[in-house]
Amino acid sequence: MVAKGLLVHLDVRHDMDAKVEELLLDAVPAVEAETGIDAWFALRFGRGEYGIFDVFADEAAREAHLQGAVVAGLMARAGELFNHGPRVEKLDVLAGKVPPGVGSAADRRGLLLRFQAKSGHEAQVAQFLIDARAFVQEEPGTTAWFALRFGNGEFGIFDTFPDNGARFSHLTGHVPRELAKHALSLLGSMPEMHMLNVLMETFRR
Repeated sequence: MVAKGLLVHLDVRHDMDAKVEELLLDAVPAVEAETGIDAWFALRFGRGEYGIFDVFADEAAREAHLQGAVVAGLMARAGELFNHGPRVEKLDVLAGKVPPGVGSAADRRGLLLRFQAKSGHEAQVAQFLIDARAFVQEEPGTTAWFALRFGNGEFGIFDTFPDNGARFSHLTGHVPRELAKHALSLLGSMPEMHMLNVLMETFRR
């Protein structure tokens, strides 16, 4: 069971998108050599905006990754490729769905939702997300799904899909409907939604 995660934001210099994509794709062998990474995703938020999302079984595995070759390779080229150093967010994984086996999948689309829990309702939001896993398990088009807690009452969902059709099916499915239904009672803000492109993903389960 994964318990810890990282979300890394990369603000790319002008005309460096192709080099950043190449760097991320070239990192896959090093990622797969790190036995502590349970799932790793290279993401594009939009032009000049990239990211990495990865999950780990525990804090020790996450810290080992932060001291490892993948992060070192990223930092070695930070001055060349990025407007400023990578912004790293540590988070807890409350629940997750990953495909069986080891290796990459063919997902090309992703989704990141972030939202603030209403003050005093953090435990209820966390439980809602944990319970949502059962519904996502029944979605064949949702390859990977993670319920997240960022801290300071902020929560989120990250998931990946093979195509736009599968992503749309998820967005019109049970979990988003229930989240919208309980928004006034549980959430302190409207969810912030990011529609992502998945450049590469790899799993070890």
